[in-house]
Amino acid sequence: MFSYQRRYCGQVQAVIMDLAGTCVDFGSLAPIQAFQSLFAAEGLAITQAEARAPMGKEKREHIEALLAMPRIAEAWLAVKHQPADSAEVDRLYTAFVGYQQASIAQNNQLIAGMDELLGYCDEQGIDIGVNTGYSREMIAELLPVLAEQGFKPLSVVCATDVPAGRPYPWMALQNARDLSVSCVQACVKVDDTAVGIEEGLNAGMWTVAVAVSGNQTGLSQTDWLALSDTQQQQLRLAAHEALARSGAHYIIDSIAELPEVLEEIGFRLAGAEQP
Repeated sequence: MFSYQRRYCGQVQAVIMDLAGTCVDFGSLAPIQAFQSLFAAEGLAITQAEARAPMGKEKREHIEALLAMPRIAEAWLAVKHQPADSAEVDRLYTAFVGYQQASIAQNNQLIAGMDELLGYCDEQGIDIGVNTGYSREMIAELLPVLAEQGFKPLSVVCATDVPAGRPYPWMALQNARDLSVSCVQACVKVDDTAVGIEEGLNAGMWTVAVAVSGNQTGLSQTDWLALSDTQQQQLRLAAHEALARSGAHYIIDSIAELPEVLEEIGFRLAGAEQP
């Protein structure tokens, strides 16, 4: 008895990257600053660890996830004397947009290695798209700033553009559609959060997790470089171990290492390997 199985064995056609912590904003600081400012204005301080826990999600869903955390829910009740309902979440989200726009404007530098990545992708004929948990209004002023730095992705998809954000695959699939790829196996999803990796896996794509420049380590580039080699190695190993549990095919420190990974994925595809 014989069976036939179709396998893609062409080249990588598209790289789909998250924004904050992956290709811009080393340490993914902008969302954290915005969430902490939002809750501080409500008379409730939240820690960086708490703010980072739901990272990767659409921002209204992120607020809901924060409010559902036992400690924050208890503290909210103590301050507000009633649980946050849907109308309260809507109010918080509206206020959050302003905080987020302000923090994005302060954290808008591309992460080192982008120029080399763009050169590699151009040379190999690989298109680049981005997707993000930010809404369209949040990135309205960011995209022109990135363009001034030489980064002009061919596809930009926000969580608010699709029926549901991460871990659902819809953003990555919309990127693939925008970029006219022939099959999802020819796409590589790059993200600094486990939920973003899950998005890529759910879309049937190769996935690459970013450990040092993003949410998992959570330090600015200045703070990271100020650490000793031993301290860096300890944080690097912890971030790699945490992201290994996401099921990512590859884990790298930052996009500076991505061209080498894309080269390897290309070889694997040529041998008819699938994600």
